Amino acid sequence: MLYLLPLAGIVIVYCYRNLGKNSEGGNNLIMDEIHEPGAGIPTRMGPLVLITTAITHLFGGSAGREGTAVQIGGATTHWLARCFKLNEADTRLILIAGVAAGFGAVFGTPLTGAIFALEVLAIGRLRYDAIIPALFAAILADVVCSAWGAHHTHYRIDFLETITLFEHAVKVDILMVAKIVLAAIAFGLAGYLFGELTHAFKDIFKATLKNPYLIVVVGGLVVIGAVHLIGNYDYIGLGVYSSREGGVSILSAFQEGGAEWYSWLLKLLLTAITLAAGYKGGEVTPLFFVGATLGNTMAWILGAPVDLFAALGFLAVFAAATNTPLACTIMGVELFGADHMLYFAIACYTAYYFSGHTGIYSSQRVAVPKLFDLDGAPTITHKLGELRETHSSLLKNLAKKFSK
Repeated sequence: MLYLLPLAGIVIVYCYRNLGKNSEGGNNLIMDEIHEPGAGIPTRMGPLVLITTAITHLFGGSAGREGTAVQIGGATTHWLARCFKLNEADTRLILIAGVAAGFGAVFGTPLTGAIFALEVLAIGRLRYDAIIPALFAAILADVVCSAWGAHHTHYRIDFLETITLFEHAVKVDILMVAKIVLAAIAFGLAGYLFGELTHAFKDIFKATLKNPYLIVVVGGLVVIGAVHLIGNYDYIGLGVYSSREGGVSILSAFQEGGAEWYSWLLKLLLTAITLAAGYKGGEVTPLFFVGATLGNTMAWILGAPVDLFAALGFLAVFAAATNTPLACTIMGVELFGADHMLYFAIACYTAYYFSGHTGIYSSQRVAVPKLFDLDGAPTITHKLGELRETHSSLLKNLAKKFSK
């Protein structure tokens, strides 16, 4: 059905332009409503994004599902806020709870969902006034999914180590930490590249093609052409499981030889093109694929355990692209266990720092910048989308040249 992807894209664009109101804003609309209530979140966002994401997956687009779950949670809770006539403060709390419920339930990680909903709103700042509703919403959402038979992918790290220094046991291997830091720099740069490429492709499409129907058709044709050049279907769809024997997937990346050195880049490019062209879905599961396959490659380069580094990449690229290192560290514990928690934290926070002031959510605020001026004071207090306009990156400058 991949050959029908451009037609599926036309249906998606038609639905959003004629039925969606302001649903096109997606996760960014929910963030803006939490920060500055007033624009409103249409209830139709939930079913619309569910249907269009299913269409994207069915016809071979490279996209995830967490964005869909978050938007369903946000749209539903905003409708409930109107039904109960909640004030702005309570509406903000219930919206955060909706985000936590959607994210926590779709991956089976309720604590991660609660922390993510608080951490993703503003870089460098957590506001704990919503932690109780967010936590209980995420737990109950996960219980409901489990009770209805929804299953989640199980991952495992077989690598175990006992480290001694001066004949005494210690918790971390210093050499391993050095390797993790080097790999985490690569993970952070991959997260930066994904965020910048997605925004740059959107800018280039709008500058050159202009018509949204033409954009989605061209984007679909590019994906079809790329699949033909690659010769297999490993890099479209969710990517959790492979469609063929010996194919590349998130699960295969945890095994030696389970990914090619370029696998992460192909998935990154196809996902950026899919989302920039107007197809619907999330970014997180493709980022898991990018991170796990890049971790597989870094393990080969650095002579490190493959399953551990695949897990570190899985978490750290996501942390870099969403600026949520604490949530991703907690996710590591919920998905892989607590044995390597210190390594998870080192990888996630290092990658977060090296991703700079970019990310997949343009409405994310910069509360505490990653870089300070010479006096130690924060220098930036904008949304990430505004920063792209005022502090143009190389890719942004390239997009501007296409618009002239």
